[in-house]
Amino acid sequence: MELYSEEHRVFRQALRKFVEKEMTPYLDQWEEKGEFPREMWRRLGSQGYLCPWLPEDLGGIGVGFEFSVIIAEELSRIDSGIGISLHSDIVAPYIFSYGHREQKARWLPKCATGDLVLAIAMTEPNAGSDLQGIQTTALKVGNEYIINGQKTFISNGIVADLIIVVAKTNPEAQPAHKGLSLLAVPASTPGLSRRKLKKMGLHLVDTAELFFEDCRIPETNLLGEEGKGFIYLMEKLPQERLLSALFSQSLAESMLEDALNYARERKAFGRAIGDFQHNAFKLAEMATEVQLGRTFLDDLIAQHIAGKDITMRVSMAKWWISEMANRVAYHALQLHGGYGYMDEYSISRRFRSIRAHSIFAGTTEVMKMIIARQMGLSGF
Repeated sequence: MELYSEEHRVFRQALRKFVEKEMTPYLDQWEEKGEFPREMWRRLGSQGYLCPWLPEDLGGIGVGFEFSVIIAEELSRIDSGIGISLHSDIVAPYIFSYGHREQKARWLPKCATGDLVLAIAMTEPNAGSDLQGIQTTALKVGNEYIINGQKTFISNGIVADLIIVVAKTNPEAQPAHKGLSLLAVPASTPGLSRRKLKKMGLHLVDTAELFFEDCRIPETNLLGEEGKGFIYLMEKLPQERLLSALFSQSLAESMLEDALNYARERKAFGRAIGDFQHNAFKLAEMATEVQLGRTFLDDLIAQHIAGKDITMRVSMAKWWISEMANRVAYHALQLHGGYGYMDEYSISRRFRSIRAHSIFAGTTEVMKMIIARQMGLSGF
């Protein structure tokens, strides 16, 4: 199946020009500051690059998922796509799918312009991939929910204006996942505090700890129905993992391109280092793995667009492509020699960033557990 039409190719070309002109020259500066400028969110919104799938009456341009894929690919190539796709294609769909009319009208148009940035808070210090272990509570008192608890490793957690929080609205529910709900918490809400975390890479996406101390929100900020939070998460996680695999694939392709260009240009012992058999074979191996990832991923994207269940195969793609991208990063940096260890070369930044790809959105080990269960192996 051909995923992209001429319209898609024109869109990609325009986006690539935008990235080359308005983003690439400033990456080192943003990386050093450890932040993605708020004004750039608005610039992306003004060009239609945020939440493009939203209907026009909610601020989008009403296009298909293919356009979100193109945006994620192009921004991931410069290692700055994760926070943007998280906002546009992972968190905003919760509001669109489960929010009531007033919630959609209040928040989504601002999401499309970049005036309101989104995050989702699932992970806790003692509950990572095990969502049933969530301890944060949101107890209803009168016409309010009072939230208490802690979240960690929250991408966009500092820049976000609105955070979708996964919390227990019924701590007594059995099994525990039936007590989970989704609540929209404005970042300005009294009782919510945030701490920026320092990390190895991905410095263009902030990561935060969130603390809720008697944080009160109106009952109208409940997304969907009480007790259905776990169901909503299960419905949306396949797209999150598909995008995660896409981030890894795009970065792997960029790192391979960097390594190939360097191997053609760098001279040693009187010839290009790419002409040495070991290096040539290593690049051939990398190119093969990258192509395998691309073929698998494009097929998954087509199936997802067609509305098919991709739960098992996207778990395969998420772990394999992220691990493959880590292998590509290792060998690409090694080919650069000492220069690869220097931050003036993009492979240095990408090497640091790619390590997180096999951890976020479900670790490699959790993906294998999901696959095993889908195969009928449920003994763990």
